[in-house]
Amino acid sequence: MVIIPAIDIKDGKCIRLQQGRLGTESIYSDDPVAVARRWESEGAELIHVVDLDGAFSGSPKNRNQILKIVQSVKIPIQAAGGIRTFLDIENYRRIGASRLVLGTKALQSFEFLKSACDLFPGGISVGLDAREGKILVQGWTQPTGEGVIEFAKKLGGLRILSIIFTDVQQDGMLQGPNLDAIRELAHSVEIPVIASGGVSSLEDIRSLCELESSGVAGIIIGKALYTGTVNLREALMIGRGAV
Repeated sequence: MVIIPAIDIKDGKCIRLQQGRLGTESIYSDDPVAVARRWESEGAELIHVVDLDGAFSGSPKNRNQILKIVQSVKIPIQAAGGIRTFLDIENYRRIGASRLVLGTKALQSFEFLKSACDLFPGGISVGLDAREGKILVQGWTQPTGEGVIEFAKKLGGLRILSIIFTDVQQDGMLQGPNLDAIRELAHSVEIPVIASGGVSSLEDIRSLCELESSGVAGIIIGKALYTGTVNLREALMIGRGAV
């Protein structure tokens, strides 16, 4: 099980939101690069970096910050937030991002998603952010009415690296992940599922690790790392089956 620390960037700062809502942010660092170095030094093998300004505005806004992160660590960086054109994909590939996450654009255009997978083979994941089982887009502000399971099943014929599933109601709340929804999604598709949102304790990580046989391949952890309720080194040990 891959344990993936998250860095959410807004206005150049490392922040966390509650349930994806603007106005609920807590600032944890003015230096996202230093945060990335910290997670690398504690053993992270992959970092999930979200351009929140990009997610809400519709185009990347913190690419320079992400470039600095890529240049400052040796581990792969997975970039997300506002990636909605082929130029965005090319720019992120050029600066060295190892993986990209498409959300809004993947919902808007299946043809774009197919072409993106051809442009960046093995490097495209799809982010499905949902509330009550329905997918949200435009930085979690607009409901689509599209069900998570229904859309995820459409991805089967593509070369998707993973599905990153976030239950927005749990995100940033430190109340535990939506295990039932994660299990149902993982059972419904053959694409590896990355669980995101709600992890609040090492016990939550153990519970998610029990879903590995169902198709859950990774866990993104955000606020719990920044508040100290989860220690990354201990989480990594659980993910590796060492404890």
